[in-house]
Amino acid sequence: MSRPLSLLAMTTAFALGSAGPLHAQTDEPTPRLDAGVVVFYDYTLTSPAADASGSATRARAFDVTRTYLNLTGQAGSFVRFRVTPDIAGWTSTGSRPDAGLTFRLKYAYAHFDLGTVTGRWTGTWVRAGIQPTPFIGDVDDVYRYRFQGTTFAERDGALISADAGLSARTDLPGSYGDVHIGIYNGEGYAHREVDGQKAVLLRTTIRPLPDVRAWLHGLRVTTYVHRDHVKAGAERHRAIGALWFEHARLNAGLEYLTRDDRAEPDTPRVTSRGWSVFVTPFLETKGDGLELLFRYDTFTSDTSTPTGHRRAIAGAAYWMPHASGRGTAALMLDIELLRQRLATTDRPNERRVTVHGLIAF
Repeated sequence: MSRPLSLLAMTTAFALGSAGPLHAQTDEPTPRLDAGVVVFYDYTLTSPAADASGSATRARAFDVTRTYLNLTGQAGSFVRFRVTPDIAGWTSTGSRPDAGLTFRLKYAYAHFDLGTVTGRWTGTWVRAGIQPTPFIGDVDDVYRYRFQGTTFAERDGALISADAGLSARTDLPGSYGDVHIGIYNGEGYAHREVDGQKAVLLRTTIRPLPDVRAWLHGLRVTTYVHRDHVKAGAERHRAIGALWFEHARLNAGLEYLTRDDRAEPDTPRVTSRGWSVFVTPFLETKGDGLELLFRYDTFTSDTSTPTGHRRAIAGAAYWMPHASGRGTAALMLDIELLRQRLATTDRPNERRVTVHGLIAF
């Protein structure tokens, strides 16, 4: 057995072994099925852009960038599941692109909940199938603005939000954080495995002061290691260090990442690095009322040259009241500026002004 497989097998065996006999729980839950939807829609003004003749112009477009259909349920005492089709827009190339939709699975996994029988190791579970990857799923809980655009780690770090694999997670005793480790295909949810190479992903999050009731209670320190290969001898590695902070008045984060990529075993390795900072002040109550978003990214795509870019995002969002607590709707107006270093004609500077909408139920 390979080392990555052995590591994950030991982690899963520990979680299952700590659980004791699963038949100890006698109350059988009633099987259930819940349905939900998530919709990202927007209107964007982009400048500059190019028309059919190649002349500079300002592109204006209505769009639905993402639609999720969520099916979740309970299949047994310890088994839950989730199936989420992802309906995304695409455009073909040419002077007159044709709009269309792609229907594919974003998530489809079995979730074995062991938290009720692992004692101090609460929140313990094992997942199998197409599932969220450890880092993206965690940062989205703090950032909360995926409907504006993907996070820095996904957009510039080239991380994948979901992939097929097997993973295990557990809380650390005393509410000091959690650990999530998994082995995945590495190709992402939109592609099938093609080369037999597997990705090992490990996220560790520490809450240094979980019992402090002052503002430091919401501080989290996260490390993430991503070891993968495009093919044997051609690495695709990532490493991230992050500070996240949650408070009644704001969420904030600081992330630093590095990337090592090699297209072929005999080609030079390309090293990239960058960092990002964001803050989302809540002018009223988090998720209910007016909020602001400020974010700044800087990324060097090849450390052997000064090529790269900087991104600045500023916006205001209104999260609509939702008395039931289940549905969420928000509108956001933001401006995003992208400035290239050593810009080329195929990667010009950009300015986008967008009205984003979110519906989640």
